[in-house]
Order: sequence, then structure tokens, then C-alpha cells
Amino acid sequence: MYGLGRTGLSAALALKAGGARVHAWDDNEETRAKAEAAGIALSDINKRDWQTFAALVLSPGIPYKFPQPHRLVRMAEMTGVPVIGDMELFARAVQALPERGRPKVVGITGTNGKSTTTTLIGHILKEAGRDVRVGGNIGTGVLDLAALHSNAIYVLELSSYQLDLVKSLHCNVAVMLNLSPDHLDRHGGMDGYQAAKMRIFQNQTPQDLAVIGFDDIYTQSMAIGLSASGPQRVTQISSTYTLGKGVSAVEGRLYDNLNGKAEFIGKLEDCPALQGRHNFQNAAAAYATCRALGLDPATIMAGLKSFPGLAHRMENIGAIDGVRFVNDSKATNAQAAEQALRAFKNIYWIAGGVAKAEGIMPLAPLFSHVSKAYLFGQAEEAFTATLQGKVPVQACGTLDRAVDQAFRDAKAAGDTSPVVLLSPACASFDQFKDYEHRGDVFRSLVKAMMSAPLKESA
Repeated sequence: MYGLGRTGLSAALALKAGGARVHAWDDNEETRAKAEAAGIALSDINKRDWQTFAALVLSPGIPYKFPQPHRLVRMAEMTGVPVIGDMELFARAVQALPERGRPKVVGITGTNGKSTTTTLIGHILKEAGRDVRVGGNIGTGVLDLAALHSNAIYVLELSSYQLDLVKSLHCNVAVMLNLSPDHLDRHGGMDGYQAAKMRIFQNQTPQDLAVIGFDDIYTQSMAIGLSASGPQRVTQISSTYTLGKGVSAVEGRLYDNLNGKAEFIGKLEDCPALQGRHNFQNAAAAYATCRALGLDPATIMAGLKSFPGLAHRMENIGAIDGVRFVNDSKATNAQAAEQALRAFKNIYWIAGGVAKAEGIMPLAPLFSHVSKAYLFGQAEEAFTATLQGKVPVQACGTLDRAVDQAFRDAKAAGDTSPVVLLSPACASFDQFKDYEHRGDVFRSLVKAMMSAPLKESA
């Protein structure tokens, strides 16, 4: 076992609980100390006889093939020791059960939207009374989820790093949302990245379903290729195209066309946590998945409406005097902030922090959605220069000043449905520990403003 962060520690503890003899190591002294405190005996595998090892369980953050294999991966390859990850351990545990005793496994991957779609599917299934466990690359590690049994449904977010290390994972429903260049250094280029993502389909049978987005050229190619030659059934989903067969969510209107006859299911504008075209695709994927698992359209639509959303991802905090507050602190670059700017109008935009190389110039086509920008942090000066003459700007220095001024202006402007939006398009570490800390502070500031009138009237 190499790498004892969250995923690695979870795998080491699971292997130990299962009776395996675990040799666990991490080059980081602090991480080793945490693992030892959790009950894992340390063993420097750099100095062990590798001929005695059954497998090298690699944490997904450790380079496997690119930009170059980690030295311990090379050692494993030289001695014929298989290299696997926590998801492969889970897959083997499932396969070891009698066929009738296996749970259903839903895997979700793609470049964007994985966490929202995974959580959304889990929410809908739970609301429908199903025994569902949600984890993987989000929240709880797969080996920390409740024990396997035949009536359970495991809904798992799968990263390309995890998929690179699986061989026997079998997904009853495999969801591929979208694909765009990302993590290319870890996969040797776009071909390697796409190949890693495609592993989610590798063990599917004619009884299984592949749910594939049809909104980018990469996933279009996957959908067409698997439809023509794959053993599994394929359902296409789209937030851009009205599909002849599949599930469409164009302009927020959800249609079920799985049987070749379009049935209107509902308006996604009635789903507060699923605004914006990217979330329409997430909703279509969740709908197709839950239909495959036996839920009826009305039950799924009820789950879409009641979905609370994820913290820091276009999270609806609430409203004061008609002004809505949205926490999109997870938007740490322009590409991520684009989704929120596209989803709303009359935006009082709070942005800033440590800017990425592209800055916010790629967002220029959406500046018309912004009534005024409130800037803070290191990017304040650069963003002011970009926005000058295009959007009214106020330099605020800190997040608390930006929130206060944005609310005052939004309330006074008399706009229709104004939104105070924290979508920073920046990293957070100039003033905060991470994007979660930044979002938590924003939420606390808004909640304090919400309670202020009550205090004044007491």
C-alpha cells in the first residue's frame, strides 16, 4: 500500500479488517503519523522483498504512467506485482459475492459535473426509499461505505485516476457526462485521458446501460461507437440537442424520449439547485439513470425539485428583500465561473483571489449578465483592468466588504430577480485556506445579514 491520504488510509484499514497482511507506506512523515494513529502499522516498502507482495495498492494521486511512473510503480512492474487502486479492491469484493447477492453499481465520470450528478442520483434514489450509498471520489471513500448486500445501490463518482487502476469494475449503469482536455499530464495527452474514462464501460454486459452525453465531440464519438459495437445498451442525453431517442433537457425542459416518443417530464426552472445548461445535462443523466433503476418519471421529477445542491457549487443560500445569494466558491478559474455567469442575469458579481493565467477575459461574452462587479484579493487590480469600460467595478479588498456593498447595490437598483453571486474565478489561498473556507465565510456573512432584522426587532 503506497500513499496514505484519505483514499489510501481507507484502503489500508479495509484490507486490515479483511485479514490481509498490509505493508503500508507514505513518503510524507506527517501522513505516516496520522496513519499510525489510525491503527496502521507502517512498513517501508522501499526496503521489502517485492516477490512476497500480492499487489501494490496505489493511491490515485500517485503518478501511475505519466508524466512518468512513480519509482514504486516501476518496482512493481519489474517484479510482476499488479498495480491496483481502492476501486479495484471494491470491484473484486463485489465479484466475489454470488451473483444474486451483488449490489447494483452506478458509476459516474466525465470532466465536469461528476459530483453534482453523483449526489443528485443518490438523492433521488434515497427520496424514493432505495438503500443507496454515495461515495468514491466524492465524500466517503468507496471502502468506507456500508457493507455490500444485494438490495443496495452504490452510486460512485469515478475520477480518471481511479479508472486508470481498475480492471474488474462492473457498472450496471455507467454514466459518461462530457469530456474536455483535463489532467493531460497524468494521461500522456487527450487519447490517454479518453482511454482512462472509457474504462468505466469495459465490463458491461447486454443487461447493463451506458448513459452518455451528446454535447461534445468526444462523448458523441463514444455514444455512436458503443451503440454500434458495444455489448451494453446506450442512452444518449443532451442539454443542447433534442434527441430522436434518449433524454433531452434543452432550455430547461426535460423530455423522456427513451421509447422513441417524446414525453414532457417537467421544467427544470422548478428545480432551484439545477440551474444552468451544465446542470440541465446533469439532470438528464440522473433521470436516465434512475429510470433504468426502475423509478417512475413523477418520482424522479420530485427528487430533482427537492435536490438541495452541493455546497460551494452554485449553492443557493437564500434571499433578502428579493435579492438572491449564490455561493459558487468552487469556481476557481474562468471556465468554472462561466457556468454561473451563464445561468443568471442581473448579477452582482463578487470575484477575486489568486488569478489563474487566463484571468477573466474568456468570460467577456457574458459580461452583459453582470450589473456590477465587486473585487477582492490579489486579482483586484488585474480584474479591474479587464472589466474597465465593460462592467461597473468596485474594488472592495475583502470578501465581507464585497458582500455588504453588493447587497446594498442590488437592493437599491430595482432589478428583476437580482443575484449576488460569489463566483471568484480565482484560487483562494491569498485570504482563505481553500475554496471551501471561502464559501463558508460567504455563507456565514449572508446568514448573519438574514438574521440582522430579527435582532433589530427583538
